[in-house]
Amino acid sequence: MVKVNRRQFIILSTASAVTASVASIALAQNSRNPFKSQALSPKLHKSADGLLELELEASSRPISLGNKQATLLGYNGQVPAPRLEAQAGDIVRIRFTNNLSQPTNLHYHGLHVTPIGNADNAFLDIPPKESLTYEFTLPKNHPSGTFWYHPHRHGYVAEQVFGGLAGLFIVRGELDEIPEIQAAKEELLILQDFALDGNGRIQSPNHMDMMMGREGELLTVNGQIKPTFSIASGGLLRLRFLNASPSRFYRLALENHPFYLIATDGGALAEPVELKELLLAPGERVEVLVRGEREPKQYRLLNLPYNRGGMEMMEDEMNMMGGSSHMMGGKSQVNPQILATLTYQGSVSTLPLPKQLIPVETLPEPKTLRRLELSMEEEMTPGMGMSFTFNGKAFDPNRIDAQVRLNTVEDWELVNVDPDRMDHPFHLHVNPFQVITRNGKPEAYRAWKDTVLVRGGETVRIRVPFRDFLGKTVYHCHILDHEDLGMMGVLNIQAPT
Repeated sequence: MVKVNRRQFIILSTASAVTASVASIALAQNSRNPFKSQALSPKLHKSADGLLELELEASSRPISLGNKQATLLGYNGQVPAPRLEAQAGDIVRIRFTNNLSQPTNLHYHGLHVTPIGNADNAFLDIPPKESLTYEFTLPKNHPSGTFWYHPHRHGYVAEQVFGGLAGLFIVRGELDEIPEIQAAKEELLILQDFALDGNGRIQSPNHMDMMMGREGELLTVNGQIKPTFSIASGGLLRLRFLNASPSRFYRLALENHPFYLIATDGGALAEPVELKELLLAPGERVEVLVRGEREPKQYRLLNLPYNRGGMEMMEDEMNMMGGSSHMMGGKSQVNPQILATLTYQGSVSTLPLPKQLIPVETLPEPKTLRRLELSMEEEMTPGMGMSFTFNGKAFDPNRIDAQVRLNTVEDWELVNVDPDRMDHPFHLHVNPFQVITRNGKPEAYRAWKDTVLVRGGETVRIRVPFRDFLGKTVYHCHILDHEDLGMMGVLNIQAPT
């Protein structure tokens, strides 16, 4: 078995680069009518009498993105997928059919439900043309929040999510009942990017796309191109953001409007936090409030430039070799990108911000500390591809990487030792956690998370309570190409001693 170093690997990658022009995805924009595309929410399936039940099919379909026809992967023929909505204590029953040409399954990202059986089981395999009924119960104390569902069949995750398979799963509860939040208008904004070839099909990645994580130049909000949403003068707007892209980061800013953060991945904060911008790594969600307190006109929701590492190294080496650094998303973003437009419509009596939200539990100091090193291997093997690892080991479904006990709390130290200083968002299934420190400094506020960004060279400490559920589950990098290429570990939750 012949091994090659990174420089040789990049040369091989360049030789096999996809030559489709990213210009083929340019869409005609109607600049004279900025209100043409409205921010439409996906179709809603809501629980009734304690049961959320539906048929869900994954397939490849012609779907309209803006004014361009594309062939994408969708649930029930929709991109984004149908929105699911339930309450704590509800039973969820989904009769799922796989009409893709590949095996797949479903992951209920962020939900605190059992990882075994036909529930949030990352090890399930549903072959093409076969069906499976998922069924599980949300705990009666499950927090309200913005969660989501997407495929999780190892080896196919990045391709299938990049194809369009992603949908919101909302759990309603305490946060929704706070009077000031009840009075706010709600918008759900699902952020996805796509790379299409000249025939409107998803562009195939080359090796460098997979090294960095594939990105597309076509940015959508709820499947729309630069949609609009509105706020009343004096009103409050509640925005739920989901980063459903497999690799793209979104650094969000709303012109002349601060965000008031009220919830992260795992639910509400104790009180609103004022922020000028938001950084969403793949898989992350936030809920914010926006106040209608500016001059009534149009304001742009922007995606600001963000360097997630690795790109400069690749461009420098490619320039040295006189080659091209083809990436699906092109070169590093240098200018703000317009995602959507906020307009003012009507007026109401001024609505106040809530002062208090939901108390966030203080977890006890744990006795156990685990260290996980996140990295890309220095050497790669032709035919085997590159390798991304935890503690130097690529994913093996038959190996247990961490054994924990139910009803315990542990600290996990996540250390990004990637030689190319690439960012890696870390995601843990089933059990939410709190971020305790970043590079030794305490986090600014306490929050429940299930995905946390670990930048190149950073050390992030998280505190994880293992509650309610036994069995095997996983943790992984949520740059989904990195997950497919090995950056995933197996966690086994055992009964108390």
